[in-house]
Amino acid sequence: MRLLPALLFCAVLQTALWISQAEASAAERPNVLVILCDDLGYGDLECYGHPHIKTPNLNRLAEQGIRLTACYSAAPVCSSSRAGLLTGQTPNRVGIYDWIPPNHVMQLKAETPTVAKQLKQAGYSTAVVGKWHCNGRFNSPEQAQPSDNGFDHWYATQNNASPRHENPGNFIANGDPVGPLEGFSCQLVTDEAIRWLKDRPSDKAAPFFLHVCFHEPHEPVESPDDLVAQYRDVARDEDEAQYFANVANVDLAVGRLMAALDDMQLADNTLVYFTSDNGPETLDRYRTANRSYGSPGEMRGMKLHIYEGGIRVAGIVRWPAVVEAGQISTVPVCSLDLFPTLSNLAGVDVPEGHTLDGVDITAFLKGGEFKREKPLFWNYYRALSPPRVALRDGDWKIVAHWDGPTMDGEGRKVLGSNVNPSSQHAIKTAQLTRFELYNLAKDPSETEDLAKAKPKVLDRMKKLVLDQYREVQQQSPEWKFEAAKK
Repeated sequence: MRLLPALLFCAVLQTALWISQAEASAAERPNVLVILCDDLGYGDLECYGHPHIKTPNLNRLAEQGIRLTACYSAAPVCSSSRAGLLTGQTPNRVGIYDWIPPNHVMQLKAETPTVAKQLKQAGYSTAVVGKWHCNGRFNSPEQAQPSDNGFDHWYATQNNASPRHENPGNFIANGDPVGPLEGFSCQLVTDEAIRWLKDRPSDKAAPFFLHVCFHEPHEPVESPDDLVAQYRDVARDEDEAQYFANVANVDLAVGRLMAALDDMQLADNTLVYFTSDNGPETLDRYRTANRSYGSPGEMRGMKLHIYEGGIRVAGIVRWPAVVEAGQISTVPVCSLDLFPTLSNLAGVDVPEGHTLDGVDITAFLKGGEFKREKPLFWNYYRALSPPRVALRDGDWKIVAHWDGPTMDGEGRKVLGSNVNPSSQHAIKTAQLTRFELYNLAKDPSETEDLAKAKPKVLDRMKKLVLDQYREVQQQSPEWKFEAAKK
């Protein structure tokens, strides 16, 4: 008679242990919300020093986690940067050399490992809402779509919200056209993100990966009148007021997303990563955009440059259950790091043969010792600045010129408008020639070239960048071009 109660007690104890272990496992596997802006400059947020734009929600997000002062995008241009974020690879490895025009052959192929696939393998629900821009033949069986790259649900556009941010009509939901919408893009994207969080069909106990890709503040900039009115007194003209309001509208959208996490009691164990795909699209004599007033802060260059202004971006990480609040960090972190970090947190192995250019930053997030095992590397064949290649190792950054096609004296692009057979050949065969060297800890604006003053450092950095450049060149695929299809 005494055996039965003993067995019953053991069973109850074992069940309690199982539940405890399951809860611990769930706590170690965070929900993930990655928010990606389009052309947001390093200096465009109030918490990064903008003198006029008010971003109270992003200020609060930064106060609740880590504001990264050395956060990088995977590339200085949109499609390449997005491919890098999803794959953890410098984008030339997967052949995304530039922004992808409609009907182009470039695509993020279905067989390519992505962070969404990694998390889906670990039981996560996955969704992407907003700008996709990882293929040319959007919503076509001829190329991989977001569902082929690991997303259970997608509500997206190929590139920009068209015809403008207000009342876009080009969203596709899981293969079906949505039709004309009323409102501004970032708020419409946020509406869908919140709807999916509330209604996702999978087990609500399962963790989620939600990738929110705002179109703002990319051209064509269009902002709510009430927000524009708040900036007319401080802006130089109506177009600048529109831009300031565009960033403020993004801030409001982020505030709504954070409020939704709070309302659903998801905030504590949700890792939020906020960043931009590249630096700002600023007005200059080579460009015609009429409402792009983004700021790179003190950084040199802008979008399409491999100087800091093209690749150093705003970056905020919040994970209340793990990340200590109120931090400002100078540690270099890149969107390439999401793949290895989230794979580790989800408990899935990196696929065999998938070369990573990002590193696992779990120790950094948890406040432990962290040092990058691999330098950061960029290679953009159409950079507006003469250098095409850059590498950062510790505080040192080397930028390299090449012997391939370049800009002429008037700033026209010799290579043409996008990747084509001749430019592929230029990418594969160009050699690095002249080098510049900067100490970013002392000179983040890259004003003093130390190549002659620091020959030993230069030699070490040259070896690093040449080795990495040759490796990526060898792996970079070449696309077979076909006649355009309608």
